[in-house]
Amino acid sequence: MPSSAEPDPRPLTGEPLAIDLLNTRWIDAAGRHDLLHSLKGTAVWLNTPLVREALGGNPAPAGHDTRERLHQARAALDEAVANLANPTPSAVTAVNDVLAHGRLRQVLRPDGPGTLVEVDDPAWLPAWVAVADFLRLLADRPERIRACGNPQCVLHFYDVSKNGTRRWCSMSGCGNRAKAQRHYARHHQG
Repeated sequence: MPSSAEPDPRPLTGEPLAIDLLNTRWIDAAGRHDLLHSLKGTAVWLNTPLVREALGGNPAPAGHDTRERLHQARAALDEAVANLANPTPSAVTAVNDVLAHGRLRQVLRPDGPGTLVEVDDPAWLPAWVAVADFLRLLADRPERIRACGNPQCVLHFYDVSKNGTRRWCSMSGCGNRAKAQRHYARHHQG
């Protein structure tokens, strides 16, 4: 099982776990990238602070089974975010198929009540937790789950701005490109 001490190469990190899983694919000047394409990249994602915290600080195996379950979860999330206002039956099924592999169990610990995540197989844990996080976002503010406003960008974000008007995955990337294109169009109209 690979472990990773490599830095996370993605242009957008720090989003909630479900969005972070979606953002394991990105496009830049060098082309299309998929962090989950290899076991090494999967290990990079599993070892990010966000994922480790979501998994209770426990390392997750970066094996083939984990990677395949992450691919399934990411595909389910892709389908679900494509039409949040009116999810398709296949999107609902895809999300529920991932969620069927785990559950929350209420427990009493010496320090008080708690909740444990139980999964059919440890390889399901990262995928299940990411999709469960998507349900949390849907219950909280589904209109804040957005794709970047740049049609050439495949990244998503959860808009936490005060007035909910964020349009870009990042102002330094896609936002600046859009501003530069508008400026060019204004000054070079023929």
